[in-house]
Amino acid sequence: MRDLRLTLVQEHLFWEDPRANLAHFTQVLEGLEATDVIVLPEMFNTGFSMQAGQLAETPDGPSVTWMAETARSREAVVAGSLMIRENNRFYNRLYWIQPDGQLFSYDKRHLFSLAGEHQVFEAGTTRLVVEWQGWRITPLICYDLRFPVWSRNTDGVDLMIYVANWPVRRALAWNALLRARAIENICWVAGVNRIGEDGAGDTYNGDTVLIDPVGKPVLETADRAGVFTFVLPANSVSEFRTRLPFLNDRDL
Repeated sequence: MRDLRLTLVQEHLFWEDPRANLAHFTQVLEGLEATDVIVLPEMFNTGFSMQAGQLAETPDGPSVTWMAETARSREAVVAGSLMIRENNRFYNRLYWIQPDGQLFSYDKRHLFSLAGEHQVFEAGTTRLVVEWQGWRITPLICYDLRFPVWSRNTDGVDLMIYVANWPVRRALAWNALLRARAIENICWVAGVNRIGEDGAGDTYNGDTVLIDPVGKPVLETADRAGVFTFVLPANSVSEFRTRLPFLNDRDL
């Protein structure tokens, strides 16, 4: 394990306009210094839309291709979710794409029924754990945050990442639950949200944050647009768990 440079991207999204969003993210990532992982919000290329029939792409479509090209050119992992069409079904799928082109994916397990997401998309069934630079990392999507059993750290995970379109009217829950996930799992937690207003009338105030394994926010962005990088120290998780071995007493 070595220090992990984690870059969290909090930006406005152009409503249901993949081309504009890809161009925008290309621009905001210009000048980015060396990093290990770049994390984009949920449905980063469209906003949280249910128009999968018109907007979903295939796994080899332009947005996934853009992610792979960006990972290669930045020599960093690129992670974020988007609408995917596969085998005549739709998924809110997160891709984790490494600089060498190796690709992993996670389909959102908990679909947001209040917005009808469960009527459009298929729910995932398997959590993803990836290893990068010696870190064990689990990426999850938005509504998953409300369900601690799904997030439960049974795999020795060092970092959990939640990508989201989480509206301002539920910001209290966003901030509280992210801290809870870090504390109960004794791991780093990153929450990556968007800002601005979408075409469905929801407003987002960001609150992208990075929280250490004892629940202390070490990076808080409030409602600022930007690209934020923080270095997670190597062995910091093992040091916390040695000092506070709470996971030894968890329910099996």
